[in-house]
Amino acid sequence: MTSIEVPALSVPKIALVTGGSSGIGKATAARLAAMGSAVVVGYNSRRALAEEVVDGLQGTGHLTMRIAIDDPVSISATVAAVQDRYGRLDALVNCGGATTPVPAKDLDGLTDDIFDRTVTINLRGPFAMVRAFRPLLERGNGAAIVNISSIAARTGLGSSLAYLAAKAGVDALTIALAKVLAPHIRVFSVSPAGVDTDFVAGRTREQLQKTAERMPLAHITMPDDVARAVVACIVNLTSSTGIVVPVDEGRHL
Repeated sequence: MTSIEVPALSVPKIALVTGGSSGIGKATAARLAAMGSAVVVGYNSRRALAEEVVDGLQGTGHLTMRIAIDDPVSISATVAAVQDRYGRLDALVNCGGATTPVPAKDLDGLTDDIFDRTVTINLRGPFAMVRAFRPLLERGNGAAIVNISSIAARTGLGSSLAYLAAKAGVDALTIALAKVLAPHIRVFSVSPAGVDTDFVAGRTREQLQKTAERMPLAHITMPDDVARAVVACIVNLTSSTGIVVPVDEGRHL
């Protein structure tokens, strides 16, 4: 069987993953490091977990860094640190996010504070990261941004109305930024359904399994399923930009 080599220029030398201490972010960091990337693993509050992630990565040059994506000062400090250490950025994966589950019918339960916080973290945060890191990404060769969205943006079903609205905004922003940042930076959304992580408080694996059984592919999406899609966008989809890639076992159908 003939082996296929990945072109060197398509593998990011330097990658940054927000929300990298667990779940999708952790799996993505592992995939990128295995290809030879130096990975900045961003975290908000779980420093010990982020350090464990970095300790387990293949290769060298990795770094943990606290990045509060709702805090402009924290983002600016991260840019300065990446600039000083690496001088460039080839891939930005906006995986950091949060949600407060509120039933869709409970309009009163979805308070202004919950709504604003959800949008700030899940929509404004990724945009702020893109805005801040644009100069370093433009120094790279074939740079890419991948925003982790959610199929909730398409189905209208999610942990809260605020969350699905924020993720719909992420998808719209991805399309707009693809136009704005071309030709130097490609931009993607990867849009999973329920993933086997602790992201949604109170959601059990049994609930995920029951939902998965109703999907065309009939199995639960794992963090590495999403990570492989992220890597495909960065490394393989070199003639694509501004697209939303579902990783949802066919739920969007």
